[in-house]
Order: sequence, then structure tokens, then C-alpha cells
Amino acid sequence: MADNWYSGNANEDASDYRGWLLGHFIGAEDGVRKTPALEVKWGIHPAGQERAEWVTGEERTTLLLLVRGRFRIDLSVGSTVLAREGDYVVWGPGIDHSWHAEEDSVVVTVRWPSLTD
Repeated sequence: MADNWYSGNANEDASDYRGWLLGHFIGAEDGVRKTPALEVKWGIHPAGQERAEWVTGEERTTLLLLVRGRFRIDLSVGSTVLAREGDYVVWGPGIDHSWHAEEDSVVVTVRWPSLTD
């Protein structure tokens, strides 16, 4: 494939980078998917799965979009449950978060910019 375009499947490609499809950490061999502009994740979470530890010190803005299922996002400023397809939440830098899949869920996460470690 040419370096400036890509066609794939999120279910297949997500396994290569813990669910992430785009970002600065994507291998150079994956061409246009490697970008410092943003990060995109295809998250498949079985019911009961959760992030046990809170993410703290975040410097990026994040969008979490429910594709299907029921997914609770806990923020340091409150919690919300994404229950209808298309429900989403956005939070900015400085807000800590954790999450819990209340049902089998698929979510898309977009973070920007894609910060290097």
C-alpha cells in the first residue's frame, strides 16, 4: 500500500497496538497511521472489565464514543454512563479517569494530540 493512505479493519488492526489504530506510537511500517496529531482506539470490553487504576496527570483532550453496549466512565469531576449507541463524553487535560464496562461494549476513543513519552 502507498504511504499516504490505508484501508483496514479495526478489529484486526487493533490487536497490534492494544487497540490503538492511530498515534505517534504506531510503527513506521504502518505509514499514514503513525501521527503526532491524535490517537484513535477501537476498544472491545467484555462486561465487568474495568480500569482498576485511575489515569492521572493527563495532558490531552479525550473523546469516548459508545458504539454498542453500556459503559461507565468515571471522571474526577463526576461519572456518566454511556447507554445508547452514539452517546459520548469529552474531557480535557487535568481530569483523571477510570472506566467500567457494565455490558459487553465497543467504544471508540480519540485523544489529541498524540504525546510522546
